[in-house]
Amino acid sequence: MAQFESHFPLKNTRTHEVCGASAYAFAYALAGQVCGANGGAALWVREAWHGTQINPVGGAVYLDPSQLLIAQAPRHIDVLASTEEALRSGHVAVVIAELTQPIGLTEGRRLQLAAQEGNATGLCILPEGMGNNAAQTRWHCTPVFDEGNTAEDSTLQNWKLIKNKSGTLAAWTVKWNAQTRRISVVSPTAQR
Repeated sequence: MAQFESHFPLKNTRTHEVCGASAYAFAYALAGQVCGANGGAALWVREAWHGTQINPVGGAVYLDPSQLLIAQAPRHIDVLASTEEALRSGHVAVVIAELTQPIGLTEGRRLQLAAQEGNATGLCILPEGMGNNAAQTRWHCTPVFDEGNTAEDSTLQNWKLIKNKSGTLAAWTVKWNAQTRRISVVSPTAQR
């Protein structure tokens, strides 16, 4: 099975979850890695009532905007149905579902089965505390603010694995390398 990066246990053909202030960056990085590896497309599904819009050009550092399709569904249940059908179709490499309500075990299991059937990776962006037991992994992602950092790097993030069905939990400080379009794990700064 393909993985997001050798450091991160994000298996292909499974559905994962992410929450936190850097959840969108995590989603873009996942889409960039998976679509960059196989040349496929990513689908981002969200409810139409959102006052904000996803701008594919804004995530161009992670993913070619021409590889991102954005769908707006009228209700939460329609987001889940669209996500399931897209995962099952085999026509997209990654499906990102932006959810505002919890999903039940049955719906979560259906997403897992659809990802396996369509050989795709699913990612649900959820508010904190709304995880589902069927998710393969759950991530909490936040930006890292370092006042002492003189480098012009605004991409440092803390990715914490808070649920993992097939391994241990861990946390990484990471940054996105725009030239290689890959995630780099950053070692903690030593105190002298």
